Amino acid sequence: MRHCSVQVRGLLTREELDRYNGLIEAGTYLEDQSRYDLAYHVQKEIDVLILPAIERLKDKSRARDRATAEYLESLRAVEEDEDED
Repeated sequence: MRHCSVQVRGLLTREELDRYNGLIEAGTYLEDQSRYDLAYHVQKEIDVLILPAIERLKDKSRARDRATAEYLESLRAVEEDEDED
């Protein structure tokens, strides 16, 4: 089974995380039993389950990028004010 990243796992809700852990456990069991045909479907379900957390991670990244841009713009404004003096 392919695990999602720690960052994505950290953004799963409690309900999503419980479901994720259960699916990983079931998928691992199926792989141990060489039932890769069934494990494939479990992995697909995991991939769908983590999509909202991936979007939350992207939103956090975009917000951080906006905050960085605003900070850099404020630094430029301060430099311009100092140059005018």
